[in-house]
Amino acid sequence: MIDQEKAWYKFNVAMEKSSVTLMADACLCMAVHNVNDVSTFPGHRTPPARSGHRCVADNTNLYVFGGYNPDYDESGGSENEDYPLFRELWRYHFATGCWQQIRTEGYMPTELASMSAVLHGNNLLVFGGTGIPFGENNGNDVHVCNVKYKRWSLLNCRGKKPNRIYGQAMVIINGFLYVFGGTTGYIYSTDLHRLDLTTREWIHLKPNNPPDDLPEERYRHEIAHDGQRIYILGGGTSWTSYPLDKVHAYNLETNSWEEITTKPHEKIGYPAPRRCHSCVQIRNDVFICGGYNGELILADLWKINLQTFQWSKLPAVMPEPAYFHCAAVTPAGCMYIHGGVVNIHENKRTGSLFKIWLAVPSLLELCWEKLLKAFPHLTSLPAMQLLNLGLTQELIERLK
Repeated sequence: MIDQEKAWYKFNVAMEKSSVTLMADACLCMAVHNVNDVSTFPGHRTPPARSGHRCVADNTNLYVFGGYNPDYDESGGSENEDYPLFRELWRYHFATGCWQQIRTEGYMPTELASMSAVLHGNNLLVFGGTGIPFGENNGNDVHVCNVKYKRWSLLNCRGKKPNRIYGQAMVIINGFLYVFGGTTGYIYSTDLHRLDLTTREWIHLKPNNPPDDLPEERYRHEIAHDGQRIYILGGGTSWTSYPLDKVHAYNLETNSWEEITTKPHEKIGYPAPRRCHSCVQIRNDVFICGGYNGELILADLWKINLQTFQWSKLPAVMPEPAYFHCAAVTPAGCMYIHGGVVNIHENKRTGSLFKIWLAVPSLLELCWEKLLKAFPHLTSLPAMQLLNLGLTQELIERLK
């Protein structure tokens, strides 16, 4: 049997063996909700410990941008020209389990803490953020990095830009970028801005509510949406964290803010108030984890459904409590959590990466993970050979 035929035979055997345990694995995933420490290969560099960074994910990679760490030894200060900030873009490649610092062209932004970031196709959009000292070097530009061609560019916009802020949250809905809240370092905001990504025009939205009927000013909150409303989750100021028994929602159709009363967990009530937490969304389910309530660093994981507004506490917890961390979810429903502050008194940060499946993985995803474990050399094979083995173009792209 020639090598190619042997490989094809092994590939099919793996498929058959995998299918036997697919449903068992799916049930285990949802029942246990384990958060797994993600290992890296010996000799490979990993991002130094940091906080205030942002991350996004697609099917193939987790991208981590920016961050801050005042600890010289841990942050690799001797090699970091922007110490204590990280003017870096990293990617974690799911198929190989390896980190890589991406060398990019163009001008990378210098506001590297508490910026906001979203992935739009192959384009990483970064807005706002602050440099050092915090609050004195803020940004209000939209920087775009094409992660495929590894090049940064500045989005030339017109109209009234938001103020130079950090700690704001943003989301893309139907070709519009919405930005809410944030702080200048001295003043906290309740402003809502919209950028038309086609015409590149900013508009400062003026909701129809009276001034005393607006959300409280805040920063380091998170955003979710259902296409019609934008939901503001948590956040606060340097002296307070906002509760989650009620959620403010901006109605895109009526241009007005609404206050929605959420439903508590029947036994333990509502999630604790928090800021500097993370948030991901899978269709109408929104997940928040970690954060800080002014006294404690949190490690819990909660879900709220945007149709019922029912809070559910998941049995999983983060391996270590963290805030100012980042989280992103893959299209398949796997959430990755990276970094953050893990000790208040020692001001300690981590560079740990963890993952948890928030949805039952599809048969394809379960089988794909098993194949990668059984045949790690797949990542080194040329595309034509992978095609001949029967892999789809989409799966091949995940390997590169």
